[in-house]
Amino acid sequence: LNDIHRLINMAILSNTQSVLTDCPHREKLGWLEQSYLVGDGVLMNWDVAGLYQKIARDMREAQTPDGLVPDIAPEYVKFDGGFRDSPEWGSAVVLDPDLLYQYDGDRRTIADEYDAMQRYVAYLRGKAHDHILGYGLGDWFDIGPKKLGPAQLTSLELTGTATYYRDLTTLARMAQILGKTQDAAALATEAAAVRDAFNARFFHPDTHIYEHGSQTALAMPLAVGLVPDDQRAAVTDALVEQIHAAHNRVTAGDVGFSYVVRALTDAGRGDLLYDMAVQSDGPGYVDQLRKGATSLTEAWDANPGDSQNHLMLGHIEAWFYRGLAGIQPSDDPADAGFAHVLIAPQIVPAVQWVQATLNTPRGTLASAWKKEGGVLTLSVTIPPNASATLRIPARDPAAVKEGSTAAAGATGVALVRAADGHADFSLGSGSYVFTAPAN
Repeated sequence: LNDIHRLINMAILSNTQSVLTDCPHREKLGWLEQSYLVGDGVLMNWDVAGLYQKIARDMREAQTPDGLVPDIAPEYVKFDGGFRDSPEWGSAVVLDPDLLYQYDGDRRTIADEYDAMQRYVAYLRGKAHDHILGYGLGDWFDIGPKKLGPAQLTSLELTGTATYYRDLTTLARMAQILGKTQDAAALATEAAAVRDAFNARFFHPDTHIYEHGSQTALAMPLAVGLVPDDQRAAVTDALVEQIHAAHNRVTAGDVGFSYVVRALTDAGRGDLLYDMAVQSDGPGYVDQLRKGATSLTEAWDANPGDSQNHLMLGHIEAWFYRGLAGIQPSDDPADAGFAHVLIAPQIVPAVQWVQATLNTPRGTLASAWKKEGGVLTLSVTIPPNASATLRIPARDPAAVKEGSTAAAGATGVALVRAADGHADFSLGSGSYVFTAPAN
């Protein structure tokens, strides 16, 4: 896992060159999809607020009079077709400012880019037919029977419409942050119509799958909130079954695997993400390492004809922080900039210890755990002027201790909820060491 972490981070670091380049040696262009699809991994590792503010300005300046945001910004060269206009790429104009707000509490960038975001959503609205949007590149570089390139396993309509829905719900949230309540209400109504059209078009309730049941087709609706609440468990099970049928190999591409990581993280299936990360029988991270890669490659199979230094498939980095270490920024706009954080580490059987540190606008946030002698030890640090909810695997909350004291009675700690084999504790700022029986 540490080797994969270094592989991804070397690619991120060497491609951070005033834009997030697709590669530092060949095109050197700022292809936009990776800025948000790998955004968690980038923002968890480095203070790149200034870079993301600059990318936002680049997108605004590259936007055309009709609202199109091209796939690259600055647009030094104009490509054709999906290489200039793909919803999964241009949507960075909406999704990057939201990421920056979540991680840094940056309201100014949302305000500065709001008109550009509105114009781009209006552009997508004009391209949609009965709320379905289907053009562009789709799940680029997914693994199918043909040579890697355009999407093979998932339709452009599914990825395009799911991205459009994510844009609408994200922009509605940002409109609410800016006090534009009428805009927020209109966007939420439109999002609901898109959700209904999406489910009518793609969902098969008898089998609980979307479209043909690819990893991307199942994960995107789960991750962006398109799946009806009473179907989420069944669709998650279908995703798990699909991954098992692929022998835990990744088949999703540049767009889809980001949503696979998020969907499985949200479902608490870190065990499966671990298996996908370390599987060595076929294309994937370990295959790249075995072929001598020292930075992440453009293609899952490390084809020597493709770039050997790309960050676009570095999605698993988000799980290292959000899942293994359990550091999950709050989705509540009031908690932006890590004012409040959920720490819910996924205790994977094959992993004995995890240690992660994050520098937030409020100070150092840390999460570490280890299993030893039948005891699970969790050490967390919450920065000043911040709070957290810590979720610990525990069948009996009374067995959880902070230091030598029962956790529920410890200073700065309160038991909030106990259910489903977990205990949630609220924490104020400070450093804590919790112990519980290892399940």
